[in-house]
Amino acid sequence: MNHPALFEPLTLGPVELGNRIVCAPMERNYCTADGELTDSYLRYLEARAEGGAALIFSEAAYVRADGKGRPRQMGVAEERHIPGLAAMAEAAHRHGAKSGVELNHGGRTVQRRVSGLPPVAPSPVPCAPAGGDMPRALGREEIHDLVEAYGAAAGRCRDAGVDVLSVHAAHGYLVHQFLSPLTNLRSDEFGEPARFLALVMEAVRDAAPDLAVGIRISAFEGVPGGLDAERTFELIGSLPAGALDFIDVSAGNYEAPQWMVQPGEWHPGLLAEHAAPYRRPGLPVGVAGRITVPDVAHDIVAGGKADFVSMARALHADPQWPRRVLDGASFRPCIACNLCIDSLHGGAPVPCTVNPDAGLLIGEPPRRTPGLRARAGSVVVIGGGPAGMEAARVAAEHGQKVHLIEREQRLGGQFLLAAGLGCNPEYRRIIDWYAEELDRLNVIVSTGVEGDADRVAGLRPGGVVIATGGGARVPDVEGADRPHVIDIREWLRRPGEPPERCTVWGADQAAMAVADHIAAQGGEVQIITAREALAPEVGPRARMLAETRLTENSKVRILLRHRVQRIETDHMVADGPAGRISVPALGPVLVSHGVIPAKTPPASLADAIGERFCVVGEAVNGETSMRAAIRDARSAAEAFFGDAGR
Repeated sequence: MNHPALFEPLTLGPVELGNRIVCAPMERNYCTADGELTDSYLRYLEARAEGGAALIFSEAAYVRADGKGRPRQMGVAEERHIPGLAAMAEAAHRHGAKSGVELNHGGRTVQRRVSGLPPVAPSPVPCAPAGGDMPRALGREEIHDLVEAYGAAAGRCRDAGVDVLSVHAAHGYLVHQFLSPLTNLRSDEFGEPARFLALVMEAVRDAAPDLAVGIRISAFEGVPGGLDAERTFELIGSLPAGALDFIDVSAGNYEAPQWMVQPGEWHPGLLAEHAAPYRRPGLPVGVAGRITVPDVAHDIVAGGKADFVSMARALHADPQWPRRVLDGASFRPCIACNLCIDSLHGGAPVPCTVNPDAGLLIGEPPRRTPGLRARAGSVVVIGGGPAGMEAARVAAEHGQKVHLIEREQRLGGQFLLAAGLGCNPEYRRIIDWYAEELDRLNVIVSTGVEGDADRVAGLRPGGVVIATGGGARVPDVEGADRPHVIDIREWLRRPGEPPERCTVWGADQAAMAVADHIAAQGGEVQIITAREALAPEVGPRARMLAETRLTENSKVRILLRHRVQRIETDHMVADGPAGRISVPALGPVLVSHGVIPAKTPPASLADAIGERFCVVGEAVNGETSMRAAIRDARSAAEAFFGDAGR
């Protein structure tokens, strides 16, 4: 058995888990606007149960309407929520897993435009990151009413057949707000930080005595004046004996979101040391936080730091992660890009960069691919970036004999260039996974060669997939053709050390990442862009660390809202808020303005392949995100190959 400690049973109060892997609560925007579970959500959760996780949590579910923090958040506040809960529990049980719900109230993080009700909290302390609505301080009787709401929600979960309940006492939500000195300014009995939590635990336990009942905590808040690890441990330790069957350890709050969902640059399993002390009283303890690879998960459990691992993003990327780890098989890796958490705030179903199935809704129409379907037999894929590799994988799974041609020496395309930057340490893992998959599926991979007409025609394919990406988009500016003006992706392909000085012309994610990489090597960097902000096309979690480093680095100059009009040898002329200025051109000028999609193959290649071709990814739509490339490749390839070879 591989990683045996992960596959030992574990008892949580009255519930026995088959292993130590828990699908952690994670909001996904998969519910209806009324908080009911959709068929798509039920299938998503069932896939994680079928994949081998022992306990399947849904998400932080609001226990009362004024605690609803997101338009499509799951609810346990009304009787009409019970059927969905029952279906969720049945789905988990069909595969031998247990079903869990995290009970929550948003408190000060709730916005009236979402819940339709004024927010309430221990004290009138607004939460700026959530929107800044001023909450009303709860009265004493209102607090007892809220305690009853937690108990009623627990009863609904019990009636639905749920096995495990976790009270959300972390991440700056209502229970955490009572615990924290930053948000609990009361002088009555509820000024005692753990009083509200103790009452909630009692109510939940009374309403669901035959369920396993525990809490999720933030080991520390991560902000000045907030709860530190020592004080949090003291407060949790003050709860009455028998109140808890388990503790699940996370960290952070809305003012320190990097601790809630950690960036890929941070060490895997970094919260395990904070979970270990909670094992001393003898309760089972779980831990979350950058646990995406089996060695880290196994070491945490086998090393006695925690009894189970709470995994969200890893199972979002690959629902079969537990079974694959047990079998020693390759799994689709989470690359910690945080697209999932950034997408949550936009209200759309939460996707995944590497898993094109995540975020798809039942009944969503597939992409329509023009032209004829491929004939059964052999397929040629031109381009070994993410879109090309996904198309090759899909074709091989459809029974095609696949030949993938990549002009560079290694697979990965432009994503491989991004993987070489310091802010993206996990990116290479998905490229390695694709290489393993293509090998497993017997795809013939030829690197360092051109997919030209003669080569493709000689292979006599029944269909051709073109995934060659797009060309550099360079604004029509005088001097943009000077030799020291270089497309940023072309510059990344060149060997050598980063320049001591450079100018980055553009402010998309690639520009920000390259600027951050060069600055981290000690280089002097100047960013000039007509945009209002750095990398506006991605969410705050994706840009948080790099943007902070750049803005705080004295060797970095950022000129926003400056449109370049002319480039000379030693300076640039730009129009900005203060009018036209001359800006010194530091070193090479690296251009990052996206790509121009190819859309159709070159004429010579088109003559060789005829009508049976399909253009996918960046080559057809110009989108530079890996998620868009993979999802487009999957949907287009499924339509193109259809039942060929099956």
